[in-house]
Amino acid sequence: MIKRDIVFPPGRQALYEKNRYSPAIRSNGFLFVSGQVGSREDGSPEPDLEAQVRLAFDNLNGILRAAGGSFADVVDVTVFIVDPPSRFETIWKVASDYWGEAPHPTLTGIGVTWLYGFQFEIKVIARIPEGSVG
Repeated sequence: MIKRDIVFPPGRQALYEKNRYSPAIRSNGFLFVSGQVGSREDGSPEPDLEAQVRLAFDNLNGILRAAGGSFADVVDVTVFIVDPPSRFETIWKVASDYWGEAPHPTLTGIGVTWLYGFQFEIKVIARIPEGSVG
């Protein structure tokens, strides 16, 4: 059994412990990040869609920084969107503020019917150089 090298963002460890999952695990130079949503510090959803997407990216970037990386290190992205036809344009307008310059990571988009009260979730895999620390 391998020991999991867990990465916690500052100030949110209690939320992850309460929900019984790891925000990210570092393995062989890769960082596997759990899906991030636009949750406030108490875990509740941000009601405004644009603000929720920004908060999801901010939460994601907090984990990447804690691991010694940034969104520029992301190689693969999966997004989950509730009702994509009505929300995609708003979400993608916000995402472009965080996406950075080409070459961009790979992307898989999945339409879902439920995200525990959220409308958007982003999950990534990043390549973080060995020895990087946030």
